[in-house]
Amino acid sequence: EARSQGGKKGGRKPQRPAESHTEPNAEPEPEPEPAEDALVDVCTYLPGVYADLRYATENNFTGQVIYDFTQPQLRYGTLKKLAQAQEMLAERDLALKIWDAYRPVSAQFRLWEVCPDPQYVADPTKGYSGHSRGNTVDVTLVSADGSPIPMPTDFDDFTAMADRDYSDVSDTAAYDNVRLLEDTMVSCGFRPYSAEWWHFTDTTDYPVVEE
Repeated sequence: EARSQGGKKGGRKPQRPAESHTEPNAEPEPEPEPAEDALVDVCTYLPGVYADLRYATENNFTGQVIYDFTQPQLRYGTLKKLAQAQEMLAERDLALKIWDAYRPVSAQFRLWEVCPDPQYVADPTKGYSGHSRGNTVDVTLVSADGSPIPMPTDFDDFTAMADRDYSDVSDTAAYDNVRLLEDTMVSCGFRPYSAEWWHFTDTTDYPVVEE
């Protein structure tokens, strides 16, 4: 342990600090807030959210890795709306888990290459997925500690159970949870997709992200 010698007889005399023209204890300039259309790392700005990007692993309907990054990204304006939803859900000891967010156009072509069926994958030759605009998120509910809770299906389920006609969801908890997710996301400015209970698009549109 280092000890100060200033109190000992014969100890070294403390050096006078060099004069400084800066204000004492001056705080650093705060980082500027990103532009609404900036593509940002979700977990950096929303640390309470969970992420399990399925297309970064083989745990998806293709059985293949589709893109090589593991942190979700969204437009900053979209992220702020997601933060509102996360805050509302936190009051119920719940949180959001992201399965997919920004998806590069190249990844959309890769999905189409693996599964060229427009029932399951948006045909990139006929338009772009909302995921490639950075304002669309595939998301589910989990408990505050990240534990799973009942939901109608897993991600990328292509049965009728995955659509938003919840009359076929017999599990009361799953029904209540998926309705809570939809109601919360819609109230925060997201538009749900009828065929997938996990899919939400910001009502504010953005252009496709140029790769």
